[in-house]
Amino acid sequence: MSDDALKATRFIDADHPAIRDFAASNAGDGDDVSKAVKLYYALRDRIAYDMRTFGLDEEQFVASNVLDAPSAFCVPKAIALAAAARAAGIPAKVGFANVRNHLTSPKLAALMDDDLFRWHAYTALFLDGKWVKATPAFDIALCERHGVMPLEFDGREDSIFHPFDKEGRRHMEYVEFIGEFDDMPYDAFAAEMRAAYPRMLKVLEEDRAKAAQASH
Repeated sequence: MSDDALKATRFIDADHPAIRDFAASNAGDGDDVSKAVKLYYALRDRIAYDMRTFGLDEEQFVASNVLDAPSAFCVPKAIALAAAARAAGIPAKVGFANVRNHLTSPKLAALMDDDLFRWHAYTALFLDGKWVKATPAFDIALCERHGVMPLEFDGREDSIFHPFDKEGRRHMEYVEFIGEFDDMPYDAFAAEMRAAYPRMLKVLEEDRAKAAQASH
């Protein structure tokens, strides 16, 4: 385990005052496992998950900006948890995997050429001498609305998406792990997203522009 997993970086800006304050307010006392668990739940439920925020603006991947956002998708939330963990002295990385979501909404599925979500993000945390995966994407309110079992995290075992929802339907399937990184590999991520999801990026950007105009 290198010291790079504790450093502040361009995207995982663990030294930012907002990140330090969030970590200090939520980690509590106790060992690293206890702190990591508290940070996981605090981050998971502070920021609502919303795939409509999906985009490639670099600033939305900076952890301190994520804390100010009312909603985000999986990548910014995983980055924010990594930053909070580092601020609390816990080595952390951002990890990525290709997954298949069997419960994708029809509207979102229509914007994709296949059912594979590329570069789905989680946070890797170094606890009790080993790396464990935590996925803070789906907040509790969203899970309750859609009948999805919320992901629990005990700081000792990997916490990745359940294979089934509350009704027993297939939910999330991990197809391939890509890797874990000391900072957000923005260029590689953006290139893959532009190649895989040009229609989705265009439509969501247009929708956000319309919403912004309507609010004025």
